[in-house]
Amino acid sequence: MSHQSCGLYIVLISVHGLIRGKNLELGRDADTGGQTLYVVELARALAQLPAVGRVDLVTRRVVDPQVAEDYGEPLEELGPTAKIVRISAGPDGYIAKEQIWDHLDSFVDNTVEYLRAQARPPDVVHSHYADAGYVGSSVAHQLGIPLIHTGHSLGRVKQLRLLASGLSHDDIENRYCMRRRIDAEEQTLAAAERVITSTRQEIQEQYELYDHYQPEQMRVIPPGTDVQKFVPVQGDEYSSDIYSELCRFLRAPEKPIILALSRADRRKNIVALLEAYGQSPQLQQYANLVIVAGNRDDIDDLDAGAQEFFRELLVCMDRYDLYGKIALPKHHQRNDVSMFYRLAASSGGVFVNPALTEPFGLTLIEAAASGLPIVATEDGGPKDIIGNCGNGILIDPLDTLTISNALIRLLGDKKYWQHCAKNGMSGVTEHYSWLAHAQSYLKLLQPLLAGTETLQRRPAVRRTELYRDRAIFSDIDQNLLGDKDSLQQLIQLLRIRRKDAVFGIATGRRLDSALRIMRSHGIPEPDILITSCGTEIYYAPELTADELWFKHIDYRWTPQVVRRLLDGLPGLRLQAKNEQSRYKVSFYYDSSIAPPMEEIQGLIHQEDLAVNINIAFGQFLDITPIRASKGMALRYAANRWQIPLNHVFVAGGSGADEDMMRGNTLAAVIANRHHEELSQLADNRNIYFARQAFAAGILESLEHYDFFNSCRAAEPMTL
Repeated sequence: MSHQSCGLYIVLISVHGLIRGKNLELGRDADTGGQTLYVVELARALAQLPAVGRVDLVTRRVVDPQVAEDYGEPLEELGPTAKIVRISAGPDGYIAKEQIWDHLDSFVDNTVEYLRAQARPPDVVHSHYADAGYVGSSVAHQLGIPLIHTGHSLGRVKQLRLLASGLSHDDIENRYCMRRRIDAEEQTLAAAERVITSTRQEIQEQYELYDHYQPEQMRVIPPGTDVQKFVPVQGDEYSSDIYSELCRFLRAPEKPIILALSRADRRKNIVALLEAYGQSPQLQQYANLVIVAGNRDDIDDLDAGAQEFFRELLVCMDRYDLYGKIALPKHHQRNDVSMFYRLAASSGGVFVNPALTEPFGLTLIEAAASGLPIVATEDGGPKDIIGNCGNGILIDPLDTLTISNALIRLLGDKKYWQHCAKNGMSGVTEHYSWLAHAQSYLKLLQPLLAGTETLQRRPAVRRTELYRDRAIFSDIDQNLLGDKDSLQQLIQLLRIRRKDAVFGIATGRRLDSALRIMRSHGIPEPDILITSCGTEIYYAPELTADELWFKHIDYRWTPQVVRRLLDGLPGLRLQAKNEQSRYKVSFYYDSSIAPPMEEIQGLIHQEDLAVNINIAFGQFLDITPIRASKGMALRYAANRWQIPLNHVFVAGGSGADEDMMRGNTLAAVIANRHHEELSQLADNRNIYFARQAFAAGILESLEHYDFFNSCRAAEPMTL
């Protein structure tokens, strides 16, 4: 075979993006992100392997006065055996990737013509992103060679993020050609011999949504890291401008640094780290805390989510009086990041990533390469990284005690710290350098090309619907919890039916509380998570908050007036701060001494407050904006996902669930000790009262509605 005699000939395809060998314009626009760097580095790394004879990186040729002339050159050398090949297709100018679909068939024909003109055919073609997958599958079929694919991002997953940003399905289709993209991804999965992903979680939670999902074709090869850029301590750290900047904040700057580096995003869970630090005098004695969270001039100029992030941070700092112990620098450049890592390593510190969910965790690899031990969330990428490198401790990001205990262990045991630092540096070289990536890649290719490892495909049936057309919603307490065996049966059913039905949770709990209890009981992350009595909506797989919903419910919301009016009434007591939220004021309600609910409603009406009043389990009183409730949030989310309400199953067990159940949903009252709060619904023919409790009652109700088939209640028998 050709790859045995003169080395493998590998063709990489990345259709879109301004790709060149130097001065990559990362971040120039939404289409010049990390994928362009990835394919260039991959091409270079593969070309350095003795077993590889030639690498062509095929991309689109762009001749446009608005961009550099480099992108119009048909060929560009990346090294002795690697080059960029630019293929003309469509207009000469630079266009957004969403506009490129009509020109891909021309790109295919021109690429095949170029490859047929070479002295030898390629051994393998490797496509990157959905548009290249469309091209790559056709090229591979025409030339009779294997196709490898890396998705980088997936259409079905991106759709969820776009919905969360406020776009409708029609907007998404018109702007992003989502149907064509997902069809191309399905076609690529059907053609590819192997699919390369960054983490196991990516396989399980993202690719599983596709009809042509074949777990046997998936292989995890983490992307490489520039180990020349992120290096161990050099000795110049304390003379740097970064150190001088930190000294402005810190009373004792010589202490070890606990470093967190992330976007200003609540999902990054930095407040939990701050609380862990604030609640531990020992941790404060050991180290300072440095939080690098993007760049800002004025917090008021940031978007609403970032404003909320910094507000919570500053409130927490003040609550624990952490001034002089925490640095929160306002500005930094990308090139400064390596110095932050080295400063923390030089001080004997620790890098922390406490994110609620972390698909990969590039910062963890960068920190490890810098000789900095890590503490990270037990999710996704961090599990793989610490498993491979043995350079730190996994923590439950929802348990501040596990965060502080992990930090204390590393900071208080110098020998263990050195062990983790050494493991991290060697582990990154072994598992996460570009050389390691290329070597793993070659191990994947060799048996495939030798014909000793063939993929036994399972039959796949394409569904006519592009998106799931029905949904299951339930509260957590009383409904899902209480019977472990039936819960496991329900979880198994949800996994089997994941492609058919959206899974949603609607709870009065806050996000962190809901995640904590779901994880403790093994409940899978829902596609839609409605929390804090319908005031917050999050979407999988990264718990993206629906910012449009926040804007919608902010109408006439005056929480300070609610607190002033009700705080101090007999039998009403404000719940703890961690049960309050931006759009929810929560009280404990003691019916034996508190005014009746009618009187409380009267007081609220006298003040002309536009609010909803929810009482759950007879003892929890929640006040939310007039536009916010579980039922309204559910209907909003169903509309965003284009799921008709008569295909939405709702399991309720307390009075707080009532407005979800009225109307056109397929509702069921689950038997439990609080279902009497819903007894007034007994005369409603559209609501099923389950005989069984907890998850068994949900399973019973789904069967009653023939949910996965006709999706309606059986007609009553007539005599």
